[in-house]
Amino acid sequence: MKDNTEKKKKNAVSSGTGKSRASKKAYRRKKNAIIAAVTVIYLLIVAAAAVIIDDRHPEITLLGDADQLAEVGEPYVDPGAEAYLTGNLFGETTSNVEIQVENGVDTSRIGDYTVKYSATAFGKSAESYRVVHVRDTTPPVITLEHEKDYQASWLVGYKEEGFSAYDNYDGDLTDRVVRTETDDRVYYSVVDSSGNECAVERVIEYGISEPMIRLTGGEEIEVGASFTFTEPGYEATDESGNDLTSFVQVSGEVIPHQLGTYKLNYTIMNEQGETATAQRIIHVVAHPVEAVIPEEKTIYLTFDDGPSAYTARLLDTLARYDVKATFFVTNLDPDYQDMIGRAYREGHSIGVHSVSHNYAEIYQSKEAFYRDFLGMQEIIYEQTGSYTKIFRFPGGSSNTVSRNYRYGIMSELTKSMTDMGYAYFDWNVDSGDALGGAKSSYEVVNNVAAECSEHTVCVVLQHDSKGFSVDAVASIINWGRNHGYTFKALDETCYGAHHGLAN
Repeated sequence: MKDNTEKKKKNAVSSGTGKSRASKKAYRRKKNAIIAAVTVIYLLIVAAAAVIIDDRHPEITLLGDADQLAEVGEPYVDPGAEAYLTGNLFGETTSNVEIQVENGVDTSRIGDYTVKYSATAFGKSAESYRVVHVRDTTPPVITLEHEKDYQASWLVGYKEEGFSAYDNYDGDLTDRVVRTETDDRVYYSVVDSSGNECAVERVIEYGISEPMIRLTGGEEIEVGASFTFTEPGYEATDESGNDLTSFVQVSGEVIPHQLGTYKLNYTIMNEQGETATAQRIIHVVAHPVEAVIPEEKTIYLTFDDGPSAYTARLLDTLARYDVKATFFVTNLDPDYQDMIGRAYREGHSIGVHSVSHNYAEIYQSKEAFYRDFLGMQEIIYEQTGSYTKIFRFPGGSSNTVSRNYRYGIMSELTKSMTDMGYAYFDWNVDSGDALGGAKSSYEVVNNVAAECSEHTVCVVLQHDSKGFSVDAVASIINWGRNHGYTFKALDETCYGAHHGLAN
């Protein structure tokens, strides 16, 4: 019993001791759990405090300069940026942070553009900016055109072969090119809207420095006096064979109906005022005309103031007797101009008398006389196909009526007309059919016979505008032949029967 009791006591003690141990273990476990919990909480608090104090956030670093220069018209390549996390306690990390880029750069237009970079992490964001300056720094380009084998001429200098100017931003700038030409160069320059300048030069290649003027017929010539002077001709060429004749200017005067020595100057002037010159000396000389006086008895029948209504009858008479006469014609009756042509075709001589037979017009000046004379010449040419070299002054060379219009004009005209090779004819036998008082063919025949008897060579004055004078012609021919005279027509070599000049 005692052993059981002891045993029971020991068991009781042992049982109490076991309970105590279990409690201690449980306590320790609980304590450890509390300590662990407190530690975790502490650590969380410390971590939270660290996070708060660290203030971790993203930051952006630009690659390259914050100010970028981009060329207008060229693609813009952005250098980019990098984003990373940073804080107060732990500094930077290399964690990759995504960057958003807003790029509004337009390189087609000059301007300043902003590129925005942004990143977000831990609920925080970062931004950075870059300014891109789009500028035009490229100068324009001037292109010069060239004509094959072209050389500038001495005459007109350099003729622009062409040029153009283009800018990468402004486009065509040709009309803004400033062109400056010197003796041997042309300078071209242009500035674009951004102030970029381009300048080029062209070297001018010239041909011969001065053209040559060649005078046809020589530098000194002799011409017979006449109403008009015809330039013998000239030509001008340069070393390359270019014809510059049209650029020659001729100065000086030749009075072709007045004997003398004249000078004509031939000049080409270029745009710089330089000249190429030549000179011609012209001697206006008289035409040599020698009158031949026939040895045999000769009658020259001459008729003034026609043709008229009586001229055809006169021509019939002359044809019947086979006699040639001379007609000093007018245009007083234009309806009978065809008689001039008939007389010429039938072998008669045609001479100028006057278009108008108006003394007041004819003798007011040499020029007025020439106009009248040449006017009649043209009518003669129309009827005969040739011009005449013989004429008779209205009123004859000894007329005094011309004094009323110009003193001394007959002296001037007889000389100038003779110098020009024209032969004028007066008369030494007057039929009296105009101012001589004759009124009938009988009186005309008697007047002619009486005066012809005094001369071996007779230049007879009649008028085919007078019917009675025309009717006298047959009798005059018969009288002349009966007295040994030969009838002929005048030409420029015949005896002129000149009167003494009275003006």
